[in-house]
Amino acid sequence: SCTSAAEKEAGGADQREKKYRAHRGFGDRRGGVISARTYFYADEAKCDRHMDTFLRCIEASGGSSEDGFSAIKLTALGRPQFLLQFSEVLVKWRRFFHQLAAEQGKVGLAALETKLEVEKLQAGVANMGIATRAESEHWFTGENLGVSGTLDLLDWNSLIDSRTKLSRLLLVPNIQTGQLEPLLSCFTEEEEMQMKRMLQRMDVLAKKAVEMGVRLMVDAEQSYFQPAISRLTLELQRRFSRERAAIFNTYQCYLKEAYDNVMVDVELSRREDWHFGAKLVRGAYMDQERSRAVQVGYEDPINPTYEKTSEMYHRCLDYILEEIKHSRKANVMVASHNEETVKFTLNRMTELGIHPSENKVYFGQLLGMCDQITFPLGQAGFPVYKYVPYGPVNEVLPYLSRRAQENRGFMQRAQRERDLLWSEFKRRVMAGDLFCL
Repeated sequence: SCTSAAEKEAGGADQREKKYRAHRGFGDRRGGVISARTYFYADEAKCDRHMDTFLRCIEASGGSSEDGFSAIKLTALGRPQFLLQFSEVLVKWRRFFHQLAAEQGKVGLAALETKLEVEKLQAGVANMGIATRAESEHWFTGENLGVSGTLDLLDWNSLIDSRTKLSRLLLVPNIQTGQLEPLLSCFTEEEEMQMKRMLQRMDVLAKKAVEMGVRLMVDAEQSYFQPAISRLTLELQRRFSRERAAIFNTYQCYLKEAYDNVMVDVELSRREDWHFGAKLVRGAYMDQERSRAVQVGYEDPINPTYEKTSEMYHRCLDYILEEIKHSRKANVMVASHNEETVKFTLNRMTELGIHPSENKVYFGQLLGMCDQITFPLGQAGFPVYKYVPYGPVNEVLPYLSRRAQENRGFMQRAQRERDLLWSEFKRRVMAGDLFCL
């Protein structure tokens, strides 16, 4: 019911707000993370050096293949605190949408089924003192907004835009108190410049990738940064993915909200007519995510079991494959060492009539790992990539432990690889081509 939905939304609000606040003890995010590269903000010069490193990686990728990929992390390009604050803005904005929908009795079950009636929304905004009726009518009209008389979550999210007066105010009424509250603490002049430089670095990298013919993958990070990371990645996709999927967002399928995130972003790409690009992974920050949730006091964002995570992965993947079949404007990188996931992908591609030559579905494994998956895929004509970690040995080796953490039965798979290598070695000895490639 609408009442229960509203109560559920209000009940989880405090937990979500805790999630997106800065907390002492989590300033240095390197603790407890062994399976992914984690950056610690030092100063702007360090961020510039990270950008230069990413630029060299893009150049190397562009020089080695026609359709290369290069991965970046946004926390390497600026102060992570900005991502935390922007994530809080986005989450509160979404919460405000659902509160208004509950008041109108328009709460739906799926992410995009909840809709607001524009006329009631205009009246409500005017009554709350955010703006005059004339101003609110201007905000909620346009080429796409308000045409059907209703707004859904995608329409609502589009209002947070530098072109609108509403976004500059960044005030949201607290329905319980009736008071206007700021979504975001005011930045100092220096902090505003730091934020602009972060966005400028992203722009430089995206332009370089397009120039070199390289697809840029923006890595996912901790869930309390992810709303901002995903939003900034979407802005890049809007600009650079008009002709082909030049920018890929990363979705961590161990998150309970992964499917909703994929579904909403695919729908946005349909409405705005750009090429959707996704990299699907299981996830790299499980221990730290759960530790923070317990210590700070909000719901664990991670699926409870490995099996549930695999179900989520296949559900998200199937949704994107269906989109590829119908629009041919979606692309997906299946970044997995899991043989069952690869088999699932191949079966669904066959069922949906998606041919490898279409270059819409890619496979990726870490360099030197799971070659028994990589090589047969490549020989069968599928676009397959080896993800190459680079950097100081003491930083790269912990990253390579991801395979052990994200794949259940790691030791059995390692034994399987060893047996396959030994069989191939014996075959070459018997055939007399030991040193042949």
